[in-house]
Amino acid sequence: MARPAIRQRLGALRFLEPPDMTLGRGDFAVFQSERGLDCGPVVLVAEHLAAQRPGDATVKLIRRATTSDLSQMETKWKEEVRAHATCADKIAGRGLEMRLVQTAYTFDFARLTFYYTAEHRVDFRELLKDLTGTFRRTRIDLRQIGVRDEAKLLGGAGVCGQELCCATFLKEFMPITIKLAKDQALPLHPTKLSGMCGRLKCCLTYEHDMVVSIKRELPVLGTGVRTPDGPAKVVGHDYFNEALRVELDADERVLRIPASRVVPIEARRTPEAHEPG
Repeated sequence: MARPAIRQRLGALRFLEPPDMTLGRGDFAVFQSERGLDCGPVVLVAEHLAAQRPGDATVKLIRRATTSDLSQMETKWKEEVRAHATCADKIAGRGLEMRLVQTAYTFDFARLTFYYTAEHRVDFRELLKDLTGTFRRTRIDLRQIGVRDEAKLLGGAGVCGQELCCATFLKEFMPITIKLAKDQALPLHPTKLSGMCGRLKCCLTYEHDMVVSIKRELPVLGTGVRTPDGPAKVVGHDYFNEALRVELDADERVLRIPASRVVPIEARRTPEAHEPG
């Protein structure tokens, strides 16, 4: 059975339980989540996820969205725009060093959440009083998020042309360090290594283990090797194709050769080790 999935705030996927075979991608569903009653579009119907997997987050499906529900969603979106502008004005009026990123009502207007980023901790107690007085009979939440969470929340496309990983399938952020780039011999340039959030790209982790494993099997830079064209020195690696760039001793030509076709000179067998004949 197909398992429709809803994307909630911060890019999290929530699978609908019980699954509804009649729901397709783009259809709207009303559901109960940890935030309360909500409504949103189905973004994924994956046949291969028919079986419940450990760790899959779920929300309780209430019903397929009706015409009235869709009308209420349009009202909710308009009210979110109004609330966002109101909160931004109050932040500016109090001179708070925080940047409002997104504003979200629950479907039943019972809760209003303001997501913001800030370099330092912000004392928003007076702001909260202002908002509580403005949006009566509504629970107000002010939620600070990081810049990586901001990218996950707003979404977008990476330099690869695909939708941001954090806004699609990534469930949680992994620690990313510059060592991951160094291990893979990537250009250590901020514009090449940084994602839309301004932090190191999450995808630096994807191929790291594979590259490190291959790297252990290849001769290090500067190693002397014997090639079909004669003795040479390793001057570069092509990890993904398990190949080497070598500089020939004879004429200093640089060639690209599969690693399987070279033998480190230090590892050559002695004449005594050669097989007879």
